[in-house]
Amino acid sequence: MVLTRTPAPARPEPSGGLAGTQARRGIGLVVAVTVLALVCLLSIALGTRNISPHTVWDAFVHYADTDDQSIVRDLRVPRTILGLLAGVAFGLSGAVIQAVTRNPLADTQVLGVNSGAALFVVLAVGVFGLTSLSQYMWFGFLGVAFALTLVYLLGSVGRGGATPVRLTLAGIALGAVMDGISGGIRLVRPRAFDYLRFWDVGSLSGRPADVALTIAPFVLAGAVLALVVARSLNAVALGDDLARTLGANIGRTRVLATVAVMLLTGAATAAVGPIGFVGLMVPHVVRWIVGPDQRWIFVYTVVLGPVLLLVADILGRLVVRPGELRVGVITAFVGAPVLIWWVRRARVSGL
Repeated sequence: MVLTRTPAPARPEPSGGLAGTQARRGIGLVVAVTVLALVCLLSIALGTRNISPHTVWDAFVHYADTDDQSIVRDLRVPRTILGLLAGVAFGLSGAVIQAVTRNPLADTQVLGVNSGAALFVVLAVGVFGLTSLSQYMWFGFLGVAFALTLVYLLGSVGRGGATPVRLTLAGIALGAVMDGISGGIRLVRPRAFDYLRFWDVGSLSGRPADVALTIAPFVLAGAVLALVVARSLNAVALGDDLARTLGANIGRTRVLATVAVMLLTGAATAAVGPIGFVGLMVPHVVRWIVGPDQRWIFVYTVVLGPVLLLVADILGRLVVRPGELRVGVITAFVGAPVLIWWVRRARVSGL
């Protein structure tokens, strides 16, 4: 199945702000990378347990295998790396879906893609007894393809084809159905329920370092594919006919974009759970900064996606100390009102 979009005229690029010149976009990117580096340091330094900055520093340069140093090196560092990868995956997959469908409300959570990946992971763990990430991650890829296919088929029913509104409504409905099936499986399979208790909410905690190593090649491959098709997506935004006259291969662009979404969403959901709204919020913020050029949108999203996810994770560790709120709860708490606000606007920001 290949994602489609409804033709729409290209929106003129704004002349002011960071989008005005390549130099300003470059400066903005440097600032974004600096912010990301700072957030990574905070993710390592802050948590449910107070650890002094001196101890954090010693954990890297004078490791003595104390409890606090072990928390920093064995828990917080892998958690931060996993947050980086998951932020890239969820943010960039949302940006790709919005670009291909020209639906400003598109997101892996809104379109039910996360729910499809989660359902197939639950099936792998609860029905087939697979407990290794390297095994059930492939079910995550299948779940993404399954969800995309169903959403497209449902959204295409009737006159007018797969419009953005129909795709959104189909995704929300199917996502609710698949979430219900997943919940039913967890209830009748206690083993799956125990294993997926925190994963189902969306969490970066409790994941060993090899989880990040397992999903890294797939996230990297998906990111590369997304960046490869970014220029073609700029042409596709002008409409199919004009895109063909400009030399864009529309079919190839949509296939590569769909594969990128499968790799990014499938790997990230299998590793940390169905975390939503990152791919909805970040591309919109980036679009306000750099304009409609997908190349810059994708590059900025690679940086700002992890910023949002790690900040949400840090807040989850701090707000209910000594307990912890899962990162999926924080992103939903912020993202759901943002989605409602966008839906209620007279004009949703165009692509």
